Amino acid sequence: MLIIQEYLLTFIILAVSCVFILLGYIIGNVGMGQPEVSYEKVSSYECGFDAFSDAREPFDVKFYLIAILFIIFDVEVIFFFPWILCIRDLFYYGFYTMFIFIIILMIAYGYEWKKGCMDWD
Repeated sequence: MLIIQEYLLTFIILAVSCVFILLGYIIGNVGMGQPEVSYEKVSSYECGFDAFSDAREPFDVKFYLIAILFIIFDVEVIFFFPWILCIRDLFYYGFYTMFIFIIILMIAYGYEWKKGCMDWD
């Protein structure tokens, strides 16, 4: 019984989110009618330019560098949240460890900058 009480709020949030999902699905499919189909809506969209005729045509390396940049700064920033929650317990050790982590992150940022990934020409 005690375990159910601990997770009761989680189950309530899950139930409310499922109701919103179902409500959005019902309104989108039943209430709004059939969507208008046009060439622009059904055509492929890849990175801001028109779709190629051949799917095997190679992409520019810049797209891969942008993907690496996203992985570096999106996934690595997630490590800040647990650090923020336990900074009082870690004190100086946690501060210096995160400082080293940020330095490594900035080295990766400098590498991306030097390779020209930040130039949007």
